[in-house]
Amino acid sequence: MPSSAATRALGLAASLGGIGTTAGAGAIVIGRGNDWYRRLDKPRWAIPGVAFAPAWSLIASAQAIGAWLAWRADDERDSLDVPAVSSYAAQLWLSLAWTLLFFGLKRPAYALVEISALWLAIVLTIREYARRHRFAAAWFLPSLAGVAYVAALNTAIWRRSRRD
Repeated sequence: MPSSAATRALGLAASLGGIGTTAGAGAIVIGRGNDWYRRLDKPRWAIPGVAFAPAWSLIASAQAIGAWLAWRADDERDSLDVPAVSSYAAQLWLSLAWTLLFFGLKRPAYALVEISALWLAIVLTIREYARRHRFAAAWFLPSLAGVAYVAALNTAIWRRSRRD
C-alpha cells in the first residue's frame, strides 16, 4: 500500500540528510587537504579545491532526488528494488572513499584506481534505476559526468606527480 504524503516528505528529507552527511564528511576532508591540492602541479582546466565541496554537494543533491523518486516508484509498487538501493549505497561509500584517498591520504594513484570503481558503480546505479524509473536514473547523469571529469583530473595530477 502506498505511503502517505507525510511519509514521502520524510523519505525525501532522509535521502537528502543521508547524502548531506556523506557530502559533509567529504567537505571536511577536502577542506583539510585543500592546501596540499593547491600546491599540486595541475592542468589549466583543473577546478580550484574550494569548488570541490560545493560541486559535489550539488551532484549529491541530484542523486538524493533520483533515489527518492525511485523509492517513491517502489513505494507505489509496494516493493523495494534491492539491487538499485544496494548499488546506490555502494556508490555513496565509494565517493567518500575517493575523497579520503585523494584529499585525506593524498594518494592520487590509489584514488585513481578507486574512482574507476566509483564510475562503474554509478553506471550500475543508473542501469538499475532505469529499469523502474527512467527519470530517477537521469538524476544520476550529472554524477557520472562529474566523476568522469574528476577521474581525468585525478589522472593528470597523478601523471604529473608520480609520487605514489
